[in-house]
Amino acid sequence: MTPGPDEIKTQDQEGTEPEPFLSRWSRRKEEALRSPPEPAPKTTADPETPAPELPPLDTLTPESDFRAFFRPKVDEDVRRAALKKLFSDPHFNLMDGLDVYIDDYSKSEPIPAAMLAGLKQAQNILQWAKEDEEKRAQDKLKQKASAPAIEQPASQSAPEPGVQANAPDAAPASPDGSGGPVKS
Repeated sequence: MTPGPDEIKTQDQEGTEPEPFLSRWSRRKEEALRSPPEPAPKTTADPETPAPELPPLDTLTPESDFRAFFRPKVDEDVRRAALKKLFSDPHFNLMDGLDVYIDDYSKSEPIPAAMLAGLKQAQNILQWAKEDEEKRAQDKLKQKASAPAIEQPASQSAPEPGVQANAPDAAPASPDGSGGPVKS
């Protein structure tokens, strides 16, 4: 197996066998925990520099220069008030239009019949609906025509001569007289 770029670098630096990745990672993590963290560089303002001259908040417009409010000596409340004044402009309160979740899609409106009839696909759907209505009407007529025959009870109708009604197929009697079918 060929050593990876990290293993080659370790081998070159130490002059020994390459150290496996997880071992090296574990060793570096422990070293980082033992060493004290480096303090973050602080950007302190020179105490001798005066606070910047700021325009009154009432005169600010969206076209005003707000950079002065972000200087280190400016009070945080003044900075927030300036930003509040900036973003209170109606320009920043317009809806995007690309936000697809602003409508209520749970309440659907049916497509008007006039529009539905004009669609090519809907013409086929409406044709199927018309055929279904005609088929249902024909089925109702057939049911009404066959209804008198169905209403007559089965006990009153006489079976045709020579036909046994509801009789199982007769099996020939067995020669031993048991009454079952003949077994060979």
